[in-house]
Amino acid sequence: MQQELSEDRRLVNDAVRELARRTRFPVAFGGLIENGVAQMTAFVGNHTDALQGLSVRPERGLGGRAMVELRPRMTGDYRTARQITHDYDLYILGEGIGTLMATPVIVAGKARGVLYGGAWSRSSVGGVVAAPAVSVAEELSRELARRDEDRRRASEAPVPLPVDLSASHREELRESYAELRAIAASIDDSSIRARLADVERRLAALSGFADAPRTEAIPDVRLSPREVDVLARAALGETNAQIGALLGLREGTVKAYLSAAMAKLDASTRHAAVARARKWGLLP
Repeated sequence: MQQELSEDRRLVNDAVRELARRTRFPVAFGGLIENGVAQMTAFVGNHTDALQGLSVRPERGLGGRAMVELRPRMTGDYRTARQITHDYDLYILGEGIGTLMATPVIVAGKARGVLYGGAWSRSSVGGVVAAPAVSVAEELSRELARRDEDRRRASEAPVPLPVDLSASHREELRESYAELRAIAASIDDSSIRARLADVERRLAALSGFADAPRTEAIPDVRLSPREVDVLARAALGETNAQIGALLGLREGTVKAYLSAAMAKLDASTRHAAVARARKWGLLP
């Protein structure tokens, strides 16, 4: 669940940056509905920290109204606007925003979140700004809908039966896993990276570690993506120089990632780190 939330928030970050790029708004921010309120998690161009912690309830404020009406709402003079509640003046006026536009993110006919564009001056907001803002929100909506569908299908997929892999097949699977992570690291498209991550998880499941009997509790160890990348290559017996060349990293950087992974896994050597990572289901 936490991973899904992080993936969705990354999409919002991309959308907010795109909103700022396509419109004349110097300030852009946005977020998705979490536990009944839209939590603002992405910010571009703000001069202060006033917007941090902003959570918008449906029907409240400009964004809340946009989410309820399922259409963009805007005002050229936020301070004196009478068509909205002013629940969030502390945040909006704290940043000094005069002009504000809120565009709902709609998935399956319901508000999923809201994107804002703002300016410190008071001005008339017209269709020349509204159109690209709506376009960005619609693109985010489509991507969220696709991701929701992918998750639904994954949750309904039958659990694969344990696979009895030979040593050679297991080694080939591990090589494929390491290569797939290297490819994913070179791709900028977040949606493609998310799909590749799903394939990585399937490959890891095929290794059979999940079927091994557990004689001890598994610690909650979290390796960074780069630490997993480097450890997966080290598992194939590659040197730091070889790993660096394959992943586009300096040899010293590879060593730093390996050291961090070894520390998290409480292992004194890379071989021990690989063994423990496999035992705990972090590597195939």
